[in-house]
Amino acid sequence: MSEPTPTGPLRGLRVFDLTRVLAGPTCTQMLADLGAEVIKIERPGAGDDTRGFAPPLMPGTKESAYFVGVNRNKHSVTLDIATPEGQELARALIARCDILVENFKVGALAKYGLGYQQLHTKHPGLIYCSITGFGQTGPYAPRPGYDSLIQAMGGVMSLTGEPDGMPQKVGVPVADLFAGLYGCIGILAALRHREATGQGQQIDIGMLDTHVAWLANQGMNFLATGQNPPRLGNQHPNIVPYQVFPTADGHIVLSIGNDPTFKRFCEAFALTHLLEDPRFATNAARVENRQLVTDTLTPVLQAHPTGWWIDRLEALKIGCGPINRLAEVFADPQVIARGMLREMAHDAGVPVKVIANPVRLSETPVDYRHAPPLLGGQTDAVLGTLLGLDAARLAALRQAGVI
Repeated sequence: MSEPTPTGPLRGLRVFDLTRVLAGPTCTQMLADLGAEVIKIERPGAGDDTRGFAPPLMPGTKESAYFVGVNRNKHSVTLDIATPEGQELARALIARCDILVENFKVGALAKYGLGYQQLHTKHPGLIYCSITGFGQTGPYAPRPGYDSLIQAMGGVMSLTGEPDGMPQKVGVPVADLFAGLYGCIGILAALRHREATGQGQQIDIGMLDTHVAWLANQGMNFLATGQNPPRLGNQHPNIVPYQVFPTADGHIVLSIGNDPTFKRFCEAFALTHLLEDPRFATNAARVENRQLVTDTLTPVLQAHPTGWWIDRLEALKIGCGPINRLAEVFADPQVIARGMLREMAHDAGVPVKVIANPVRLSETPVDYRHAPPLLGGQTDAVLGTLLGLDAARLAALRQAGVI
């Protein structure tokens, strides 16, 4: 398996990746970016479901943009774990791994001899991360979990959208993404524990759990009042003005986070009379009178174009920003300066663009060793290098449909 030597802090660790779609692959890509060797197990002839989540395909390849987004720095090994030979090969690979990540339905892997208790007995140092819709316990544990379903059940849809509109899901699959990232955090904690004790453990991640966990201030607002926070569109539940306003040529986000900033805003734009009005004087008063504040400031913001406001508000150190489309995001000088767009050489013979990892480590930076793999692209290399299988044995396994 010839590839650049990993430089990240997890170099030397090996991950057996039994995940597909988004939550699990998000977790394992983070581990891979941080230097772990990730062996992605895929179904022969089919692979991860997201390989077929197209259009769009990445230009010059047969890979979906969805798949390419969360599978870099991984080796793809095709292996049918439903067959006895496939299970034997899986257990042989797991014996050489530090971490296993899976997002099968609860109990599904046990019938293949790959459940946590089965493997923990033989490999007590193995860290085993399970990511499911509802966790390993509770009345919903057997249910499948999907991002929009979790957004609905987890409450965020009741908080998102215009006050008089329908409940809305977030425009990206945040339930999947948060579950994957929480899974990675759990794995890192388990690695520290194993370093101290030699003991592995199971990490049980439920998407509904993680979704409830990140309700954050809105969840706490409910616990404090017993009232479901209303949908406020683009307004903030606890701070006013902290919202979208129309301008002469578009829209702007104005984020005034405290009273001194509001005072500075009013003084700069001939609005000092508002400071003498008790309905505007404090943030608490402005929250109570949010519609009045919105109605009062809307014509002020509409008097000038977005660029005019951004220039002046930034000079005053008042939070503001344009509402960018994705073309503007990836052309933004700050995004460019931070290297958030990368190109990687794909096995199809063309470069593919990927969104970079945002974690910045001064001594052991994230590395970009290889682009998301072709289906089964490293099967022979992995099984040959780690298990010593020769060409004849590999050919026989492939003829039998095991790999």
